[in-house]
Amino acid sequence: MWDQRYAAPGYLFGTDPARFLSEHANHLPQDGRVLCVADGEGRNAVFLAARGLDVTAFDASPVAIGKARKLAEERGVTVHHALADIDGWDWEPGAYDAVVAIFIQFAPPSMRKRIFEGMKRTLRPGGVLMLHGYRPEQIAHGTGGPPHAENLYTEDLLEKAFGDFEILRLASYESEIEEGKGHVGMSALIDLIAIKP
Repeated sequence: MWDQRYAAPGYLFGTDPARFLSEHANHLPQDGRVLCVADGEGRNAVFLAARGLDVTAFDASPVAIGKARKLAEERGVTVHHALADIDGWDWEPGAYDAVVAIFIQFAPPSMRKRIFEGMKRTLRPGGVLMLHGYRPEQIAHGTGGPPHAENLYTEDLLEKAFGDFEILRLASYESEIEEGKGHVGMSALIDLIAIKP
């Protein structure tokens, strides 16, 4: 399904980073290793690499990774791309200074729990997690994301999942976004920025 979506001409979600990431980039380390989870066509990984970070990005779609490699080459940056299903990713303990996970809400609750545990494990102490996605209210907007409310985030869900981290930002809001053809229009968004103790 994702290969078909990514096979369309152009970049499904555009080539600019998610606005959440660019607006809160001050929370990122000045250098170090960053993992981009299910990064699709590479817009966020390329942005991070351009900031001088050592970026690893994985996705399950070879079509998306092909586009991501092309975008990195065009922008003159290096990204370590890996083809991997999210459930098959090796969440190496303490390997990264930051983990960036943006619009990864294809995951149902049982899988999401494993992903969250993996992201927590792979961060080093003091590492930053940047998580961004949709709230259940997004379904009524119909401007992107899955039609499954159980896949979407609430503040309560994120507080419970990351309550052992130092939460710097946990915010729910409505905003007009335009990220390629995939995310366009008024959206019910939620941000989490947290530090691993």
